Amino acid sequence: MTLSATDNAQRRSNMVDGQLRPNKVSDRRVLAAMRALPRERFLPPALAALAYVDEDVALPGGRCLMEPMVLARLVQLADPVPDERVLVVGAGSGYGAAVLAACGAAVVALEENEDLLRLARATVPEVVADLQAPGVQIVSGPLAEGWPAGAPYDLVFVEGGFEQVPAAIAAQLRPQDGRLVGVRVQGGRIGQAVLGERAGAAPAVSLRSVFDCATPVLPGLRREPGFVF
Repeated sequence: MTLSATDNAQRRSNMVDGQLRPNKVSDRRVLAAMRALPRERFLPPALAALAYVDEDVALPGGRCLMEPMVLARLVQLADPVPDERVLVVGAGSGYGAAVLAACGAAVVALEENEDLLRLARATVPEVVADLQAPGVQIVSGPLAEGWPAGAPYDLVFVEGGFEQVPAAIAAQLRPQDGRLVGVRVQGGRIGQAVLGERAGAAPAVSLRSVFDCATPVLPGLRREPGFVF
C-alpha cells in the first residue's frame, strides 16, 4: 500500500497525539521532531505502511525500528542539550539519530549491518537538512566497540537493548557527567529504560532504572567477559 505525503503527515500527527502525548512524552523538541520526521522513509519501501504502528517494526538482521513511544521516552530521558556530542549505538536506519539531531545534538550514528547502513545513508542526510538540524555522521563498525575517534561523548544513546555496557563504550563517555540511555535487559525479564552516569576516570557506568519497556538486545551487547556496568 502506497500512501501520499498528506496521508503520512496525518499519520505522524496521529502518532504524536495518540501514542506519545498520552504516554508521558511532554518534551516539545521531541514531539516536534517526531511530528516532522518522515518515519516511513526509515523503513524499506515494502514496510513503509507500518511506520506509525505502536510497536517495533522488524528490520533486516533481527533488528527493529523501535516503537515510537519507547523511542520518544528514551530521547526525552536523554534530554539532549544543543551542540552536545552524542554517540548512537545501534543506529539502524537512522531514525533515532535524526530525532536527536532535530533536538540540536551533534550525532555520530554507529551501525554494523550493511543493509541498515545503506538505508540510513540514503535517508538521514536529506531529512535532517530539510529540518535545518545539525548533521549526522554515519559510521560503520562493531557496536560493542563504540566509535573512539569521536570520543569523548556527552551522551551515549543505545538504540536498542543491552545486557551490560561494553567497557569500550563506557570509556568513550566524558569522564565527568557523561551519561548513557538505553534499555537494559536482565534474566529474560522485561527491559527497563535506564539512565547511566560516568563519574570519574574509571570506565564504569552507574545505571538507574526509570521505566519498563521491551526491545530486542543489540548484536554484541549481550553479557560477555570484559563488560562492566
